Amino acid sequence: MADLHDEPRTLPEVGELDDEAQATPVGPYTPLTAEEAAEAARTGQAARTGQEPESTPLERARALLAAHPVADGYSGLPTALRHLPWYDLQLGESAVDTDVPRLRQGNVGALLWSLHLPEGLAADRAVGSTLEQLDLVRSVIAAHPEGLRLARSAGQIIDARHCGRVAVVLGPASAAALDDSLGILRVLHSLGLRVLTLAGVSWAGEAGLTRFGEEVVREMNRLGVLADLSGACDRTVGRVLTLSRTPVLFTRSAARALRPHPANLSDETLAGLGAARGICLVPLTAEQTGPGLRDVADHLDHVRAIAGPACVGLSGTYDSGAAHPQGLADASGYPHLIAELLRRGWPETDITLLTWGNVQRALRTADFTARATQERRDPSTARIAELDG
Repeated sequence: MADLHDEPRTLPEVGELDDEAQATPVGPYTPLTAEEAAEAARTGQAARTGQEPESTPLERARALLAAHPVADGYSGLPTALRHLPWYDLQLGESAVDTDVPRLRQGNVGALLWSLHLPEGLAADRAVGSTLEQLDLVRSVIAAHPEGLRLARSAGQIIDARHCGRVAVVLGPASAAALDDSLGILRVLHSLGLRVLTLAGVSWAGEAGLTRFGEEVVREMNRLGVLADLSGACDRTVGRVLTLSRTPVLFTRSAARALRPHPANLSDETLAGLGAARGICLVPLTAEQTGPGLRDVADHLDHVRAIAGPACVGLSGTYDSGAAHPQGLADASGYPHLIAELLRRGWPETDITLLTWGNVQRALRTADFTARATQERRDPSTARIAELDG
């Protein structure tokens, strides 16, 4: 089985080096440009003083990401792959934004794969369609064992990384996939689901959480399924922040103060999210953050300032049909975004939280809370007709 790293290259013999040097013609002298001269002087001065030349922000970014890769909070790849007759993510696939080579180039260590339902899908097809997407995802991972690995916990994400694989976390899925049944929630969890979007259903609608909706949140805490509040109304957001014993996610939300998109968050909501230790995963979409890489960095600056460095993360939203900012067209662009944050003075500790630490904390907390809750709470048998009827 091939490893993820590049194939080792055989070093030439000494004689081969001599032959190559003799065969290489020497051309006329070309004067250095001003930039080349400055670089040569800087490097030469460092050599004379015994110091290493100062690394560039991009070099620092790549070094940081090698140790603390990106946990990408939203990927639409499963839906995109459903429309392709054939693909190979291991070698590279130009028909999508995400493949294993670009994930490596972008230093992506984990992906949340969306199981959201197609728009206009009939309500009675929600469960079946979600199960079909789960089946597809598991088939994709099985077909690419050298690059991808299914992860059900924070510990399994670490294991995948140590083995040189990109960890795939299943979710978010639509709340409609439950069909108002806590039994179906437990089945989906057993199949690997770890994030559920609480929006678009009667028990988590414009009026907020109903009594059954509150029972869904409690059962999610008992199982270790994180709540995604992207697209949820303010009443639902407020109640879930109060009720949930695990951190909540906004998998596709930026700062409304910078760009008044309906899915973006107000400063008041961001402050509440920070107090609850939730995570705002800023999407790399032109519609929500702006047309350029620096616009995305502006949103990250703002969320960090309002909610705190422990409450901001990244959401590529690749393969979701969205247009992406210039410089962030696919999953390989993350080092350039991190380099921009370094130029802006972000401490390395805050960057490691942004890329990896915050999502890992949320998943670890969900695992711990689930183990503790299962010792004192049995699976809920509540039915929507009993609580909301």
